[in-house]
Amino acid sequence: MVKSKKTSNAKFNKGDHVVYPSYGPGKILAIKKEIINGKRIQVLIISINERVILRIPVEKIKDLGLRKLSTANRLKDAMAVLKAKSKKKKKTMWSRRAQEYEAKILSGNLVSIAEVLKELYKKDSFDEASFSEKQIYASALDRLARELAAMKQLDKEAASKELENILQNAA
Repeated sequence: MVKSKKTSNAKFNKGDHVVYPSYGPGKILAIKKEIINGKRIQVLIISINERVILRIPVEKIKDLGLRKLSTANRLKDAMAVLKAKSKKKKKTMWSRRAQEYEAKILSGNLVSIAEVLKELYKKDSFDEASFSEKQIYASALDRLARELAAMKQLDKEAASKELENILQNAA
């Protein structure tokens, strides 16, 4: 178990599911001491999506925003965003909105990611969406589905279907 001096009571153990904001959910494979730049430091070794392995120095956990999976209440808040009636689309330029959407996804905040999904979801006309709209939508769906899957112990495809069903029923 690792409890960093800088983190607010965050305890991480091997096998814990965690969220690294810019990569999304992952699993702690090991906690080891490694020598980096001649200094012995403790690192968390985290597998993200079974393709990316991160080594996070324990003293950098808070600065990097590493956190445990969201709480059930936070998930409920995100689901409420998806179930809500659609608002009017923003009239700002797409490039500005795309930057805002990317920032929300990279924040790792479930509610913010749900807002992106909700705003970009098109019930009947996804063919009319631009390539970048489709990419950002897919990125938000992937991020939210992976955290939902880890929280509910589902596979990612089942979690994606659940999210898209919610969006379809709310549209």
